[in-house]
Amino acid sequence: MRQTAASICTHFSRKAQHYDQHAGLQRAMAWRLARRIAALPMPAGPMADLGAGSGLVGQALQQLAPQHQLLQLDGSAALLQHNPLAGSTTQRLLWDLNEGLPACLQGSALLTSSFGLHWLSRPAAALKQWAKALAPGGWLVVAVPVAGSFAQWHQAASRAEVPCTAWPLPAASELLQSAGSVLALRHHQEMQFSPRYGPGGRAFFRQLQQLGASYSDHPPLRPGQWRQLLNHWPADEQVSWRILMLLAQRPGEQR
Repeated sequence: MRQTAASICTHFSRKAQHYDQHAGLQRAMAWRLARRIAALPMPAGPMADLGAGSGLVGQALQQLAPQHQLLQLDGSAALLQHNPLAGSTTQRLLWDLNEGLPACLQGSALLTSSFGLHWLSRPAAALKQWAKALAPGGWLVVAVPVAGSFAQWHQAASRAEVPCTAWPLPAASELLQSAGSVLALRHHQEMQFSPRYGPGGRAFFRQLQQLGASYSDHPPLRPGQWRQLLNHWPADEQVSWRILMLLAQRPGEQR
């Protein structure tokens, strides 16, 4: 598990300098989360962006509700170095979320995460742990790609009779069940986005590489298998993402 986590961080770290240039969907979701967060009644307690990366959620929230200062927590030192909100040791924390949460986040008022949860080894278990760390009245606000994403990739791999090397994504139902066992689910929505990447699949894979999001725990395809995959790629330039947005609150009176 540690080796996998380190490999994922390495992929993101190599592309950290250019991440924001290619993170259009991630930025759009960050603004959606920030708008939700800015409208919430917030109890006392720490606030953190888990898997903050380059700080897209925090930067959006800074414009909408500057009183909310989020600890920027990530496993990639390189991404934190390119995060304008992580300028001091009190504003950033280098941390592997597969190891749980740091003690400083117990009793949190807000834990948010965008495009980070699915990279963990046990996303549903991690979500439940985050829920338990909230203070009474505290909020969990998450956006995460879920199963059903990349249908074009899966279809092309099936038609080409080659392995689909996409990173396995958690089921939305499993995440909702996990969070709902601890929290009151105030809002949840599974959304589909279909950005255009260009014909043939190459542009989509190039985008993943430019983000640092191309890591897979599958053996890499051989050159002939790649050609087969791309030959069976749908003519449509779109690739679909399914994103779960979740807002949930810890029951109990706010302090």
